[in-house]
Amino acid sequence: MSQEEMQDLCLKKNLLLDSSLFEIFSSFENPSLVGLLLEKIRALCGRRFITFSLLSENKEKIRKVIDEVYPEGEKGKKEICEKLNFFSKRVSEKKREEEKEGSSVKVLSSFPVPGKKIEVKDFILYFRNRYKSIRGFLENNSSLENPLSINKIPDEKQKFSVIGIVSGKKVTKNKNVILEIEDLTGKMKVLISSGKEKLIKESEEIILDSVLGFKGVGNGEILFANEIIFPEANLYERKKSAVEEYALFIGDVHYGSKNFLEKDFLKFIDYLNGKVENIPEVSKIKYLFIVGDLITGIGNYPNQEPDLKFSSLEEQFEGIADLLKQIRKDIKIILSPGNHDCVRLMEPQPLLDERYAWPLYELENVIITGNPSLVKIGETKYFEGFKILTYHGFSFPYYANTVPDLVSEKAMNHPEKIMKFLLKHRHLAPTHASTQYFPLEKDALLIGEIPDIFVSGHTHKSGITHFNNILLISVSSWEGLTAYQEKFGNKPDHCKVPMLNLKTRQVKMLDFETGDDGIKLYMEEE
Repeated sequence: MSQEEMQDLCLKKNLLLDSSLFEIFSSFENPSLVGLLLEKIRALCGRRFITFSLLSENKEKIRKVIDEVYPEGEKGKKEICEKLNFFSKRVSEKKREEEKEGSSVKVLSSFPVPGKKIEVKDFILYFRNRYKSIRGFLENNSSLENPLSINKIPDEKQKFSVIGIVSGKKVTKNKNVILEIEDLTGKMKVLISSGKEKLIKESEEIILDSVLGFKGVGNGEILFANEIIFPEANLYERKKSAVEEYALFIGDVHYGSKNFLEKDFLKFIDYLNGKVENIPEVSKIKYLFIVGDLITGIGNYPNQEPDLKFSSLEEQFEGIADLLKQIRKDIKIILSPGNHDCVRLMEPQPLLDERYAWPLYELENVIITGNPSLVKIGETKYFEGFKILTYHGFSFPYYANTVPDLVSEKAMNHPEKIMKFLLKHRHLAPTHASTQYFPLEKDALLIGEIPDIFVSGHTHKSGITHFNNILLISVSSWEGLTAYQEKFGNKPDHCKVPMLNLKTRQVKMLDFETGDDGIKLYMEEE
């Protein structure tokens, strides 16, 4: 079959094939069998854009489809199996080579959301399972000393520990804090005395629906707390790779906005492609993370239309894809969605919608994940790699406007403080009202595996710090200040790019903002 016939076939079937697959299927003689096979593959995988990696992920199922479509002994059946098997060999060889060099990417978390109606029982199961998971983290804390279930706490006064989910919180006239907590067996009260200043200060970080441990003296009715134990994430070391590679982190590109800083973004692309002199390390850049809001979207805030340069989602995705495809192909680009990217707000957010974002799916060096996601990079035979947690940060405003310390510190301009707070609670949105979420049986917003690096966006503010050996990175924006942002007192940073050396863990902050002809280095952190 000719390539023209193959193009007609793809048009009729409303399919897209990557270039290598297009060549393989064009080499087969029977268009009707090829068309039927591609129809079944699309139905099986649920994708319009079909890639080699997609076939590889569903290899065994694809083989069964080939058996259904091609009669036994059909000449094309042997040919297609051989060519697809040849591809599988090529993929494994490529993967081994990447692991040898260190530039491997593995997506560790994926949360497909079932197409079903949400019921009250789903929320009950969700919170029960969340409680069990965080209770497991707390039980590993030696200071809790064998916590008791609430229904097993004796009536007589004594010392004990307990783990509960906070269902109520109030401050008395005497400035005591009274919490209502519950576990799977019952409810009780926890009193934090106003005379214990340190404990009162800690209690300001207690929010509804968080799961905490408490030590003190009391009975089954009330515990007078002497200690609060948070399930905070903690690493014992800051890992370093033996391979000198660099990872860069950006987000909130907002392509399609009239305020998109295109000149600065093109300067960034030139830098990545080695067009800036006297920057030898650029050849060692192997990873670029973009943590949401690639496009500015449509209808994301009141009266957005005057701010739009392109009013079509497809135009916006085509435009950002045209920019990203200019980046050299040995850099892996890991994308995750944000609240502007035409996916549902309910978290976990799925992969970018192929109906509009199909140009991004055609880029061979792009890896698309959901939000949040856990990605591993830099794994080699002798090094386990770095786990990177990406979360766009839609829950951040709730905590910045609710937690007293975060309110006083104007944390929307210091997002790394919000990130520390969430790591302390081991959850990206611990309070029910802080974000919209789908109550999966396994909580997608729980910070189960502790990341080496936690990256976020949404606030348009740059920030870098450490918390218990976890590197925290908040990214700036590539969109100039809009009237809507100004209304809320936002003070965004623009075009700042953190660059992490995986071998030394040194972070350099690069500045591509207009007004500087070169690359300005304005911060380094070990």
